[in-house]
Amino acid sequence: MGKTWIGIGDEKMESVVLLGKKTLKALKKGGIKGTAEKTISYIHTAKIRAAQEKYVGKIYKDILFINGCDYTALPHPPRYRVQHQMEQLKANNLDCDENFYMHLDINQVRNYRVFVIFRCPYTEEMGKFVRLAKKLNKTVIYDIDDLVIDTKYTDTIKFLDTMSKEEREGYDQGVRDMQKLMCMCDAVVTTTEGLANELKKYVPEVYINRNTASEEMLELSEKAYKQKKAEKKNPSRSVVKMGYFSGSITHNDDFILIQPAVEKIMKKYDQVELHIAGILDIPEEFKEFKDRVIAHPFMNWKELPSLIAEMDINLAPIEESIFNEAKSENKWVEAALVRVPTIASKVGAFDRMIENGKTGVLCTSNEEWYTQLEKLVLNSEWRSQLGRNAYRYCSKKCVTLYTGFQYTKYIKSKFKPNIAVILPALNISGGIMVAFEHCKVLREHGYDVTIINNDIDERKWCEFSGIKFPVLPSREYIFTGRFDKAVATMWSTVKFLENYTNIGKRYYLVQNFETNFYEANDPLRIEANQKYSPKVEVEFLTISKWCEEWLKDEYEHESRYLPNGIHTENYRPRKRNLDGKIKILVEGDCGVYYKNVDESFKITNQLDRDKFEVWYLSYNAEPKEWYKVDKFLHKVPFEKVSDVYRQCDILLKTSFLESFSYPPLEMMATGGYAVVVPNGGNKEYLVDGENCLLYPHGKIEKGIEAIYRICEDEALRDKLYEGGQKTAQSREWKNLEDDILKFYYMK
Repeated sequence: MGKTWIGIGDEKMESVVLLGKKTLKALKKGGIKGTAEKTISYIHTAKIRAAQEKYVGKIYKDILFINGCDYTALPHPPRYRVQHQMEQLKANNLDCDENFYMHLDINQVRNYRVFVIFRCPYTEEMGKFVRLAKKLNKTVIYDIDDLVIDTKYTDTIKFLDTMSKEEREGYDQGVRDMQKLMCMCDAVVTTTEGLANELKKYVPEVYINRNTASEEMLELSEKAYKQKKAEKKNPSRSVVKMGYFSGSITHNDDFILIQPAVEKIMKKYDQVELHIAGILDIPEEFKEFKDRVIAHPFMNWKELPSLIAEMDINLAPIEESIFNEAKSENKWVEAALVRVPTIASKVGAFDRMIENGKTGVLCTSNEEWYTQLEKLVLNSEWRSQLGRNAYRYCSKKCVTLYTGFQYTKYIKSKFKPNIAVILPALNISGGIMVAFEHCKVLREHGYDVTIINNDIDERKWCEFSGIKFPVLPSREYIFTGRFDKAVATMWSTVKFLENYTNIGKRYYLVQNFETNFYEANDPLRIEANQKYSPKVEVEFLTISKWCEEWLKDEYEHESRYLPNGIHTENYRPRKRNLDGKIKILVEGDCGVYYKNVDESFKITNQLDRDKFEVWYLSYNAEPKEWYKVDKFLHKVPFEKVSDVYRQCDILLKTSFLESFSYPPLEMMATGGYAVVVPNGGNKEYLVDGENCLLYPHGKIEKGIEAIYRICEDEALRDKLYEGGQKTAQSREWKNLEDDILKFYYMK
């Protein structure tokens, strides 16, 4: 009779057994042919999995369907609820993937903005995945096509009583596990009104997306109909074929409903044949019609339209129960696509979808089944009319391409706002730190934030202030999913905005005049400058007043301005007494010319080594040979940088080009003192003699003089301390949260 399985719902929940046990059962029930078919299906699934592994974790898409049903055991449900729904969404420009839940990698949570979980039980791994997805402000939807979420429903399935105690316990636990995972999700999608009404008792939001036929089903059905039409031009005899497509053994009770009517029809009309496809215990009473009862093995769905097309009448009985009220109208749709009329029980989805006497026939009693069957047997024209009417309706209202828009609209309504922040690297420098501060606020206020890294760094996650952000490397990834917003943070990252089309709103966070990062005749100067005239429409953002001014004056760009901030709680102030050796801190990358670190050491090299100690802090560079350094601090983690500032007394910062320049503000926040070369970025908050001492770029003697003034003038130190503390407090990040949200807001 073909393949047998134990499953939940329409085709019941798959048995979780060892491979050897499955093989023996397949051999016993389906013979060598059935086992071979299952093996082919398994190999097919393995090939799909192998193909996916080439890009899984290396692609960004909108939606991932997580399938809880193994295609090798339960092909029908995931085909309708995974593949067909994916087709609906793809037809409306949402890009999708699927994966089997047991093959899911936790890192795949980075790669999608919505997850649709179909009939998955709760496992520790799935629970961890869902919790992480929601923490990242991604949407998690559960999809279920049967009332297999509570044993009070499944206890009504008579077939389950045939299970062993061990099998039943496993089945019931699977049901409870489905409910547990479902209740963790943001919403539930289902197939019918009856099912939705019951699910609303467990979850607050349920959306109905009915089962639909795929484009391939439509094509195969049309071919089958045309083939049948060609063959019927010269029929050899006037035979009326009734087809019952049971699918699984659980439909025995459904067929018993109509057994008396069917038996009576076959006794009265010897031209009637009964065709049974799938797994069904043929009643003993039908032995007298053995020549007219034809059993077909369970077959691949692609072959099914041809068999249905051979029928004249499609039988769809179903017992009236809460469980069956939730079932879908698939049998009617599949028959309608090959113009075969359906006679069905007036229950659930059949009652809702079939227009009695026009697109099908509905029955409520055995007497009615007999009367209507007889009419169908005797009236071929009526059969044809019902089939044509059903086809006209289903070919428009029950196929993926014509029904996907509303489903897509719903899925989009569940999207959390997402934003991609493109970084040149993951190392926490001043400009990158600003971007992460913005990311932190956006995450805390409901944004799905993705970091796109332009560097060769292979990290999948990056942590900032205790928050882990997903990282996707731009050089290795394929991007097809949509970003509502995307933010470039350096000229080199603007290329992503220019090259990737699926972005709603593009921003360029300008933190410096990056053309001047490079010396004359460096080809990168031209590339950097090009990004102030990008190839696509970009809204300019900036963190410095001076950047705002030159963007307008030089490039005619209106920009939004947001000042930078600081977390003062991380920079506990300490009043310096300058007892003992005075520690001078030099900060910056000496390999970057505009950082002007050489000038700092031209100053410190002239200081009294008995009185002063020089520390050098740099993430990327190492000290040059001529630098006199007492302590070199390399690649200090961001969270420990404040400790370095707190241990030192005076910061010497000599860069002449900065977007904002954090180090002087950070030193002031710890209660230390700053000797600084003024530039466009720091002039916004530095006031000479009030919170720091400024000296002109290149004036070495003036820098030395400023250091000694601080050391010798206690009144000046008090004034600089108070001024520095006041400045730091005015730049507290937590006071800027609303401004950051408005910064990126755009309808």
